Amino acid sequence: MTIATRALTGGLTLSVLALAAPAALAGEPGDLPIAVQMYTLRDHGTLDEQLAAVQAAGVTAVETVGMQGTTAEDLSAKLAEYGIEAISTHAQLADLRADAQAVIAFNKAIGNDVITVPYLAEEDRPTDAAGWTALGEELAGLSATLRAEDMVLAYHNHDFEMVDYDGRTALEIMMEAAGDDVLAELDLAWVARGGLDPVEYLARFDDRVFAIHAKDNAPEGEAPDERGFKALGEGTLDWAAILPAAEEAGAQWYIIEHDQPIDAAQVVMTGATFLAENLPDSATR
Repeated sequence: MTIATRALTGGLTLSVLALAAPAALAGEPGDLPIAVQMYTLRDHGTLDEQLAAVQAAGVTAVETVGMQGTTAEDLSAKLAEYGIEAISTHAQLADLRADAQAVIAFNKAIGNDVITVPYLAEEDRPTDAAGWTALGEELAGLSATLRAEDMVLAYHNHDFEMVDYDGRTALEIMMEAAGDDVLAELDLAWVARGGLDPVEYLARFDDRVFAIHAKDNAPEGEAPDERGFKALGEGTLDWAAILPAAEEAGAQWYIIEHDQPIDAAQVVMTGATFLAENLPDSATR
């Protein structure tokens, strides 16, 4: 059953997660709901080299970035060659506004049914609660277009959506206006950078979390050449608390990401190993 089918029937599955000791692995990364955001590997050679790095880490799912600089036919063939599936793509809001059908057609051709808005250009960021409500209403319209094609719309946050309006963040205001059909892809490193507790914030989106972006923040002042990010499990986020909270919120995927890695392949390997060691047997695909 695809993510789209589960979302259309309201069947996001919840299970209880307890962290396993590193010595008792949950399984191989390819058997678990672990994926890699391809943005992490954007500077890691050719597309073949990027997919080979995912494969080497034992991961069999990716979240693509737009059209990955190639055709749907070529990307589909390469994914099949490396035994990898696309479980989401990051599609810019501008592209969806300009030609949603082109985004739909490309992703259907590669077997993907989740379209995630990844980022808002500064000129597209609302400056008040009414603006965030209007943006949410626009996302509701785009979601209806996607659902007519058996696809799902999700939204990925940064820190600017953590701005507070009378006790609610911009992201909450937008997502409420968008309606329950639009799912959340919560980037917890950015949530923390926005001054909020990732565990508490996950609970605000119960049953609407398609995925979390699994990455870490370095201690303040460290790793400036990596924009202050760290490989998963090597930074300041409390994953012992976050992973159960993500499972409770209905997360279907744990997507490894790093915004500016020095060694992208190692970041992917480290993230896959960390998740394989800390997701329980119940967290199967």
